[in-house]
Amino acid sequence: MLMSSSDEPATLIYGPNGFRVIRPGHYVLCAVSGEPIALDELMYWSVERQEAYASCELSTRRSLEG
Repeated sequence: MLMSSSDEPATLIYGPNGFRVIRPGHYVLCAVSGEPIALDELMYWSVERQEAYASCELSTRRSLEG
């Protein structure tokens, strides 16, 4: 079965002011919760860890882990 890019998560490079799409897709997975985040709703990520987060709370939780 052929899958479209919307069926697979995108691969991104996270920068301080935005992100660059390396592999197309319509979403990424939250590094903490595993839930999908639509690219047009993605607001929280870590440049250092190159991870996306579904919410400010999850981003903060991850940063407190060390």
